[in-house]
Amino acid sequence: MDDKTRQRYPAPNVYRDEDDEIDLVDVWRTLVAGRVLIGAVTLVCVAATAAFAFLATPIFRAETLLVPVENTEKAGGSLLQLGALESLAGIGAGGGDSSEALAVLTSRVFTDAFIREEKLMPVLFSERWDAARGAWREGEEAPTAWDAYQVFNRKVRFVSRDVKSGLVTLAIEWRDPDFAAQWSNRLVQRINAERRAEAIREAETSIVYLKEQLAETSLVEMQQAIYQLIEAKIKKIMVAKSLDEYAFKVIDPAVPPQEISSPRRVPLIMLGLLFGLILSSVIVLVRARFSGRAAT
Repeated sequence: MDDKTRQRYPAPNVYRDEDDEIDLVDVWRTLVAGRVLIGAVTLVCVAATAAFAFLATPIFRAETLLVPVENTEKAGGSLLQLGALESLAGIGAGGGDSSEALAVLTSRVFTDAFIREEKLMPVLFSERWDAARGAWREGEEAPTAWDAYQVFNRKVRFVSRDVKSGLVTLAIEWRDPDFAAQWSNRLVQRINAERRAEAIREAETSIVYLKEQLAETSLVEMQQAIYQLIEAKIKKIMVAKSLDEYAFKVIDPAVPPQEISSPRRVPLIMLGLLFGLILSSVIVLVRARFSGRAAT
């Protein structure tokens, strides 16, 4: 490039604003100079989180470990062997499977019945309940069954299933550890009782239907098939009546927990400490930045 070209197209003016550069040494000096403010802000944050951790209502978590009891185990494999005959006769195998039992366990109808029979409305909404009068407080709107279901389903009862092992964990989180364990165990007892009663009811209905079909057919082969189905249904009733743990077998029943589930005090206080350090450091650096520009 000749001199004339250089004069017409001068090199760009590359400059660097020294004020925009981050000097770690200066940052450290600024933080040390503002250590009093950092300490004060951090102390306030730690005190606030500690106060919340110790003053908040403690929540306890009681867990019941379950294993689903499949129909094939209950009926000794007879349901699988007679499934085609039942389809031919126009009736279902009945009884459901573990997925169905889990769906029932978390269903609104099942939950409403449990809350109603255990009389949990005043417990779930204790802030609205006047124990002395045995009625809802004046000026407070009485909660509905839908309100109770929402609270119980979202904040109290938690159901999870391990995909690999198939084990089901039913957890109850509540401020009273005894109530938490009691509700968890009673939920299992109730779902087993309901599934057992439903299986017996369906089998008895099927037997009535099969006997009607038996009276209407003269084919020997069909009569034999119907007799086998009736026998299987009778066996199913006998098995259901003999099993207390019909839908779920309890591996580890719930006991009143001794440790608080939430709030987790130590992690919460450590989080307050970390937040206080970060917040106070940012405040100190921002103040130093603006004070430095104001001075210039």
